[in-house]
Amino acid sequence: MTHRLTERPYYEAALRPWRDTAGLVKVIVGVRRCGKSTLLDLYRDDLLQDGVGEASVLSLNFESLELADTNSPQALGALVTAHQFPSGKRYIFLDEVQLVPGWQQAVNSLRLDERNDIYVTGSNARLLDSQLATLLSGRYVTIEVFPLSFAEYVNFVPAGPSLATLFNDYLRRGGLPGQFDLPDDQRVQTQYIDAVLNTIITKDIIAQREVRDVDALLKIVRYLSANVGRQVTAKGVADYLTSSGRRVTPDTVDNYLGLLEDAYLFYRAKREDLRGKATMKTNDKFYTVDLGFRTVTQGLGSWDLGAALENVVYFELRRRFHKVSVGKYGAEEIDFVCFTPNDGLAYFQVTASMLDPTTAERELGPLQALTDSYPKTILTLDEVLTPDVDGIKVVNLVEWLLARSHTQGTGAQGRT
Repeated sequence: MTHRLTERPYYEAALRPWRDTAGLVKVIVGVRRCGKSTLLDLYRDDLLQDGVGEASVLSLNFESLELADTNSPQALGALVTAHQFPSGKRYIFLDEVQLVPGWQQAVNSLRLDERNDIYVTGSNARLLDSQLATLLSGRYVTIEVFPLSFAEYVNFVPAGPSLATLFNDYLRRGGLPGQFDLPDDQRVQTQYIDAVLNTIITKDIIAQREVRDVDALLKIVRYLSANVGRQVTAKGVADYLTSSGRRVTPDTVDNYLGLLEDAYLFYRAKREDLRGKATMKTNDKFYTVDLGFRTVTQGLGSWDLGAALENVVYFELRRRFHKVSVGKYGAEEIDFVCFTPNDGLAYFQVTASMLDPTTAERELGPLQALTDSYPKTILTLDEVLTPDVDGIKVVNLVEWLLARSHTQGTGAQGRT
């Protein structure tokens, strides 16, 4: 089944304010198969409904074999200029444009024509960020797309399953939209998720970055998947691999961690010292962009519910806040510290249950130690809650995920 017309309203809303911004390239980034191409299709439909003529919109997907000969900036520029645009505004959609060598030069040239409203997508941060900053002199805005949030996931699934069943399925299957175009067969869907993961690793990392030690890279992927939400250092990963018979240097691990981040497969949450107001240089945490990838690398036998919940909350906070990090306040650890320019800080703890007094004390303690007045929240799966403890909100995690009206921010980060 297909949900093309209703699937990503949050990202459509994030993209819409940038329409007709002369000279500003809109860069839509995210892991492969998270829905970037569909977002462009939906946005194109919006344009047509607003009265833009079909000839004024040019959509090019460079994963298509028909465009395989577009192998230079000159060829890309010629392909666009050959289109018979009518007079007025031109909307140019370039999907997976990083496959064209030197594409930035062509886009920079096209940008100089104020009639051109340009949108590009890509699946690698290094290609779509650092080179853009140089060649486009910062005249672009990035919109980061993630796989389906739980609120979106619920809208994709036909009516029937209970909310608890849907949430358990989401923790296992993740939120890749393409799974909903497949038969309702767990084996088929798992094979699809595994195929997407392998494509990311082989095409977006190994081939693009000419990785030599493929075995080490794969072992690091499995290590990060098994250690979601735990503190990670390059030396710690290297020591683990060496102890298991695979000698790797910390420098190699650090390089491969960067490649996994560039492909949007894992996200790094920096640790911040809330007393010293400084970012700490070690013991970051990593989260997988989609829990389905964690399932295919780890299976369900070693499932860690707490880690899965923390992973889900991290990406929901990324949607709602401008910045998300891990907090340290003296000896206390705080799961997430979030920031928006307008509202300041907000603190979050995540736990499966608060019913055990020892667990409750452990979760409340770090927030009680803070001396500021910013909002503090504990997210839990408990259904019967004490909603407020010393000014700290205790909220059902699933209900919080579905409360889209509380969303903060636009999901876009602009650079001009």
